[in-house]
Amino acid sequence: MKNLISNIRNGAAGGIILLFFSIQIVAIIGSLLFPDHFRYLNPANIAVLLKSMAPLGIMSLGVGILMISGEFDLSVGTLYTFCGIITASLVGGGLSVQGTGTESVYQMSPYLATLCGVLVGVMAGLVHGSVVNRFQIPSFIVTLGAMLLWKGATLLYNGAKSLRFRHDSESFKTISSGDILIIDASFIWFIVVGIVFYFILHHHKIGNHFFAVGGNREAAIAIGINPNRVKLIAFGFAGGCSALAGVVAMSRVGSVQPGGGLGLELEAIAACVIGGTALMGGRGSIIGIMLGTALVYTIQDILLLLRAPGFYFDMFIGGLIVLAVITNTLLRTKR
Repeated sequence: MKNLISNIRNGAAGGIILLFFSIQIVAIIGSLLFPDHFRYLNPANIAVLLKSMAPLGIMSLGVGILMISGEFDLSVGTLYTFCGIITASLVGGGLSVQGTGTESVYQMSPYLATLCGVLVGVMAGLVHGSVVNRFQIPSFIVTLGAMLLWKGATLLYNGAKSLRFRHDSESFKTISSGDILIIDASFIWFIVVGIVFYFILHHHKIGNHFFAVGGNREAAIAIGINPNRVKLIAFGFAGGCSALAGVVAMSRVGSVQPGGGLGLELEAIAACVIGGTALMGGRGSIIGIMLGTALVYTIQDILLLLRAPGFYFDMFIGGLIVLAVITNTLLRTKR
C-alpha cells in the first residue's frame, strides 16, 4: 500500500489524486453522519455537481495543453461567450437571405451551427498563436488584448442582451442536454473530450512535442521539433475547447449571456495548476486537469452545502492554488 501511494504521488498527476479522494472521503463521511444538514450524497446534488463542472472542464483541457507547451490564453472566457452567441444566432436566424421583394431568415441546423462556432474558436486560437509566433510577444499580453477584443466583439454583434438557443432538433437536445439517471450529457461530453485529449497528449507524438517545447524550447529545436507549429496547434486546441465549452453550457441552460464567460479563464488556469500543470510549461496530465476541475467544483459544492459566504470559495481556491504550486515545486525538486 505504501508503494502504491508513493507511485501515485510521484506520477504525472502529482498529489491531486490523493488530495481529491481524501476530500471525497471526508465529504462522504460528513454526509453519512449528518444526512439532513450536509446532503452531499443527495442524487440531486450530485447531478448538479456533474453538469456544472463540464463546461469549465472542457475549457481547462484546452488551456492545460497550451500551458504544457509553455503558453497562456487569457481570452478563452470571452471567446467562450462569443462562440456561443455565434452558434445561437445561426440557429435562431442570424443569417438574412434577400429574396424578390421579401426577406427571409435562414435558420441553420444546430449541428452545423455548433461546428461553425467551434471553428470560430479554433480560428481565433490560431490567430492568437500566429501573433505570438510572428512577433515573439508574450502570450499573456497578446491574449489579454484578445480578451478585450472578443468581449467588445460580443457586444458589437449581439448587444448586452441575452440570446436564447432555440431549435427543433430532438436528437441534438438528447446528445447535448439529455441525461442518463443523474449523469448529464454535458458531463459525458467532458469525459469524451478528456479521453480524446488523453490519447493525444500521452499516446501520440504531438503530445511529446507539447512537453518538449514547454520544458526546453532549445532542446526541442535541437531534436527537430518546430516549436512555432506545436504552439500554434496548442492555441487552436485552446480556442476550440473554449468554443465547445460555450456551446455545451448554452445547450444545457438554453441561452447565453454576453458576460457569462468572464472570469472562466482564471478558473481554468486554477484547475490546471491544482491538477499539477506547471505554470512554466513542460509538465501536466489530462487526469490531473480533470481532477483539478472536479476538485474546484467539489470545494464550491461543499461550501454551498455548509452555507458559507460566497467569498470563502475564492479564499479556498486561492489558497489551494498556492498550495498546489508549492507541492509541485517540492515534488520536482525532490526528483
